[in-house]
Amino acid sequence: MKPARYATSRQKVCHHCSAAKARCDRKSGRCTRCARRGLSCTYPQILPIGSSTAGAAANGAELCDPSPFSAPEALSASESQALLLSPQRSLPSADADAGAQSVNIESIRPVSQASPTGSSTTLAEGGILQDSVHDPHSHASLSPEALDFSALELFSPMDVDQISNRWLNSYIPVPGQKIKEYPATVAAFIYRVLKSYVAIAIRGRGVPPFIHSLQITPSSITPPLSTCLSLVRICEKPLPGSQGVASDVLQREMSNLYEQHRIYDDATLLAAFQAYLIYAMALFFRLDQVSGPFLRQAMMNLQELACSSSRGGLVCTAEQQRSRPRWESWIVAEAKRRTLFTMYLFDSVLSAHDGLQTFLGTELRGLPASSNKRLWGAQTRREWEAAYNIDLPDWPGGYFRIDELWPIPAGLLEHQVLERRNRVDRWLEDVDEFGTMLYAVTSCTHGG
Repeated sequence: MKPARYATSRQKVCHHCSAAKARCDRKSGRCTRCARRGLSCTYPQILPIGSSTAGAAANGAELCDPSPFSAPEALSASESQALLLSPQRSLPSADADAGAQSVNIESIRPVSQASPTGSSTTLAEGGILQDSVHDPHSHASLSPEALDFSALELFSPMDVDQISNRWLNSYIPVPGQKIKEYPATVAAFIYRVLKSYVAIAIRGRGVPPFIHSLQITPSSITPPLSTCLSLVRICEKPLPGSQGVASDVLQREMSNLYEQHRIYDDATLLAAFQAYLIYAMALFFRLDQVSGPFLRQAMMNLQELACSSSRGGLVCTAEQQRSRPRWESWIVAEAKRRTLFTMYLFDSVLSAHDGLQTFLGTELRGLPASSNKRLWGAQTRREWEAAYNIDLPDWPGGYFRIDELWPIPAGLLEHQVLERRNRVDRWLEDVDEFGTMLYAVTSCTHGG
């Protein structure tokens, strides 16, 4: 009988690294990748020459630990339509070819109850994203480095509780509130930009610019984002009259995220915040859920998620000390701030739709504005550190803050106004499309 193909080569990596197509250092007892995720680490048995393929599969099945659930594959347009026709239809699982049981849409959870750190095996390994969020311009897959998002050194320079209470501002006046009146053209611009952000995720063409590319690599992705970037694909081409079913699916997942967010670690909580925002924008921009109580309640929940995520810190401690932080800490802090800014813009769109006033987010004063494109786009630690070392001396007065894009305070002397405008010009030299969008909105609204 013909010997099983790859029978010898597959003994070089453990089961989890093999499933994720990740590098395995084959350490005795447990490889580094499995140790970081708290996973049991098992290796295929060495098969004698002549063992059948079926025998190899049987031995592998005996060695693999059972997972609490299987990750859904990214949904194609045809699969999405079929799901909408039958809301109780099971999603295809990553192990479907091996005879594993498929996962019912009701059972897709961001993390299992037994995994409060978000280290669940199948979803955390992110294989479902290799097709659903493939970006031909992304080089994230070329980075061999493993990122460690534990022990992040972050702090919040603001009262984060004001974020969760922001929805009250439209109903209960707060002393010092400044009404934010967007011109009609600016409001339309914000609407179209945010609509394009969610369309990127729905069409599987990449991720919105508030999600860092290294958040979605197989070794780094967390269950909330991996589930979201697959699940929102059902919004791409829903069948006529099926929007209600798609809305129910997204709303159930949003409820799951909110119910479980208190058990997440900082990186997973950020992913839950980002996923919830994408779901909310999908409901509003793609599924026409513009009326009814759910979306307004969802906005309150979203602001609570933003508050919880911000409590873990929004600025790197090293940044405040004018030194270079850890790359992982910086990625999380920058992604948090970008997601927070996007949520505030989305809140203004919803408030305008409901005929409510919007107010300047003065509680964000002091936060760094979005970073330059070299830092955000760096795909290796060395590349990022080199870019940071170049960028740091350019800001002797401290990092560029979001409030420097707001109206120029009265009473500033002429040289202070000139210095402020020079800092804006310097920041604009290197920003990516997200920073350009922020400048366009603030400049056309406030001038300066």
